[in-house]
Amino acid sequence: MTEELKRRQKLVTISLLIIYLVVLTWIILFKMTFSFEELPHLRKINLVPFAGSVIINQQIDLDEIINNILIFIPFGIYMGMLKPDWRLIKNIAPIASISLLFEVTQYIFAIGATDITDFSGNTLGGIIGISAYFVLCKLFKTEARTNRILNLLAIIGTVGVIALMGLLILSNR
Repeated sequence: MTEELKRRQKLVTISLLIIYLVVLTWIILFKMTFSFEELPHLRKINLVPFAGSVIINQQIDLDEIINNILIFIPFGIYMGMLKPDWRLIKNIAPIASISLLFEVTQYIFAIGATDITDFSGNTLGGIIGISAYFVLCKLFKTEARTNRILNLLAIIGTVGVIALMGLLILSNR
């Protein structure tokens, strides 16, 4: 693969990561709303894993935990694609940092519960994404081929998410 093609491939990945982070911010901080009035006015902190906000009717709400894991898997994949030579812990650091930033921001602006379980689930999702990327590299034999395939899938997914956001915006009018 030529250097120019590698550079373009990386630019596509960075662009997709930026779009992903914008959508992630809209989902986590803005709760998929379109006005500040719709945001919850809640300032709560939970430092006990699997307690507080994930307990509903005296049972752990597995849906919330699973969603927190799933939503951060792409972040792990993007980190693997952009920094395949980094050690696992170095790739996890930006994922955990962004998750912590989201949790702290929710607390500061009183727009949601700051929860250690969310932070843990998000970080675990990133780790799963990084691991999945390296498994896919083994499966597809080369990083270049893996990145091309993942970028194509990410483009399709991004177009789908943007289309869904457009539908949500139109239905809110």
